[in-house]
Amino acid sequence: MAVFTPVSKADAQELLLRYNLGELVGLEGISAGIENTNYFLDTTQGHYVLTLFEVLTLEQLPFYIELMHHLANEGLPVPSPQRLNNQQLITTLHNKPCVIVSRLQGRSVESVQPNHCVLSAQVLASIHLSGLNYKQYQPNLRGLDWWKRTIPQVHSFLDTKQSQLIEQSLEEQIKTSQLPAYQQLPSGPSHCDLFRDNVLFSGTNSHPTMGGVIDFYFAGCDHWLFDVAVTVNDWCIDHSNGEFDQSLLRAWVQAYHAKRPFTDTENQLWPVMLRAAALRFWVSRLYDYHLPREAETLIPHDPGHFEMILDLRSTENQPSLFSYLE
Repeated sequence: MAVFTPVSKADAQELLLRYNLGELVGLEGISAGIENTNYFLDTTQGHYVLTLFEVLTLEQLPFYIELMHHLANEGLPVPSPQRLNNQQLITTLHNKPCVIVSRLQGRSVESVQPNHCVLSAQVLASIHLSGLNYKQYQPNLRGLDWWKRTIPQVHSFLDTKQSQLIEQSLEEQIKTSQLPAYQQLPSGPSHCDLFRDNVLFSGTNSHPTMGGVIDFYFAGCDHWLFDVAVTVNDWCIDHSNGEFDQSLLRAWVQAYHAKRPFTDTENQLWPVMLRAAALRFWVSRLYDYHLPREAETLIPHDPGHFEMILDLRSTENQPSLFSYLE
């Protein structure tokens, strides 16, 4: 959500001629995030978000945009892509693919409570189940194959201990991917980036209501347990040390399980999937921190946070997934 490609008011006005969304009222760059160019776009008819895609290609985009369209039509609280006058959902601006989607109400929270975990778990389970009816397929582009390609590019920035941790972790994930149990994990379209800043809440901190889920541009078809692990590694921890807050984790797991029950195989592979989720974001943050692209408002994340979490998940005695259902 950084601004890699500046968009002027004149650019936005020209773009809106391709839609039936009213006239431009306001345009404001969004500094959060590191992948795409995003602007809040206000018109005489409503509030929207304009996204220009800096990495994803025009050929890759239909999976993401049609997935959001599918989920919105299923009644889930996700951004709804707006149709152009020619009824397409994707166009271009400054030679970059772009879309305009509805802007959801609410805000993200930093101080997570169990009721926030319940709502986020319920919406992720609903996304997984609704995705079963989605016919397009695209793998998680930040999955195991990407880790294999990217880790050699960041190796020179690591010390001996870090190199050992990242290589051992990658080897574990490669071996795990070859297990029959891994192949049996339930899978389908997954968000793959459901951090707390990608979920919006309305209401109060003590009585929140779901505002919606944003930023589907890391989504892909993957094991749902990986999606769960990514989420709880952010939502259910003490961010100062990476340790799980057991009350938050219990609330999250129980709420998800009530909508989409976990399987025995998922229970078996829970610890290694928590490590997979930590490895994925350590690798991507190492890459973005040490090999950044230029952007007007780019704020790279600290890779040390997920190094800490991966190291912890590699040494702690993680309770079984089912233990949180007792």
